[in-house]
Amino acid sequence: MLSTNITNNHHTRRAFLKATLATAGGMAVANWGSLFNSETIAQEARRSNKRCILLWMNGGASQIDTFDMKPGRPTGGPFRPIQTNVNGIQICEYLPLMARQADKLAVIRSMRTQSPDHPDGIYHMHTCYRQNERMPHPEIGAMIAKYLGNPDADLPSFVRMGSVGNAGAGYLGPRYEPFHIGRDGRLPYFSDPGGTPQARQRRTDLLSFMEQQHAKDHRAEAYESHRQAEQRALRLMRARQVFNIQNEWPAAQARYGNTDFGRSCFMARKLIENGVPFVEVGQENYDSHADNFIVHKANMDVLDPAWSGLLTDLAERNLLANTLVVWMGEVGRTPYINNRAGRDHYIRAWTIVLSGGGIRGGQLYGATDRDGRDVADNPVSEGDLFSTIYTALGMNPRVRHYVGTRPIWATPEGSRPVRGLLA
Repeated sequence: MLSTNITNNHHTRRAFLKATLATAGGMAVANWGSLFNSETIAQEARRSNKRCILLWMNGGASQIDTFDMKPGRPTGGPFRPIQTNVNGIQICEYLPLMARQADKLAVIRSMRTQSPDHPDGIYHMHTCYRQNERMPHPEIGAMIAKYLGNPDADLPSFVRMGSVGNAGAGYLGPRYEPFHIGRDGRLPYFSDPGGTPQARQRRTDLLSFMEQQHAKDHRAEAYESHRQAEQRALRLMRARQVFNIQNEWPAAQARYGNTDFGRSCFMARKLIENGVPFVEVGQENYDSHADNFIVHKANMDVLDPAWSGLLTDLAERNLLANTLVVWMGEVGRTPYINNRAGRDHYIRAWTIVLSGGGIRGGQLYGATDRDGRDVADNPVSEGDLFSTIYTALGMNPRVRHYVGTRPIWATPEGSRPVRGLLA
């Protein structure tokens, strides 16, 4: 039901281990004050079995050319709206498959954010904090990995396909850094462990022995982080078959589209099904300062089958109820069309779409004015968005962490979940 007003060199195991080592420094001890233990809270959150997939539109997709169209207005552009399967919700004609999924979507048309440029915006929309603050904040994937991930699992808790985020695990430390794989969902080519299982086990046993001896006299955090990364890499090798979709992809590509982005969305579904709590999939080239309409049509031709295929697949496997799918980038695009037929960066009024776990679908939240120049109803900030996401996933959006003696909260002061979006 529609609601418009509710609120090479040595490409071997050593290289693979090195690739998994984190770069962020500074571990943090997390807690909610003296009343609760952070690890106890994390265990409670994990029992919800919630998952999250972030579809990241790198460069910033145009809201007016996708989900907040302005037909007949000077800002509207040439694309036409089409009716969806929810009365009163219209979206772009180049998203016909997603139009059939509108009953699953909560379209936030009233984002008002603070960081207009790409590096700052990418950081801000991955962490909900501004980049110019002194403290390195963790990305949403790292936060979800901490509170919803299984530290003993063979698979990583934070998987990224494509090189997008620029914050990493921040103050949460190396354990929660993202594990990167290719845009096509494939593991790095140097990840094949090689040798026989017996030989690999002997090497592992020898490494464990040497690490144990080293740890007796070297107890610094950096050494322990290195050992943990090695252990995670070894466990990942045992589970690497999960990343092999060679036999499944020929059938799946009819649904997802035979593109790298489609393949990555299919891989995201498979990883979620195998217990990975957070997967980010990037689609590139939305920064359309010129030829905006050519760029967006080409991108939507790829996006439409991949996104709709993902939602359909999750629903058919009874995974969507516990899997939150977030569609967003770092900025929106200007209502005005520049002299190169492009749209520039815009943060005063733009769109993000949520669906699945914990979100009530089939609704519009907030609104822009008739030309899309400003928010007319129910503005949503970065902190509000993240509070909503964390709440939908069963996490406390105001969980407090300590870096030394300094308390830092998961979302900024004043952030509130948008209750109208929650199921």
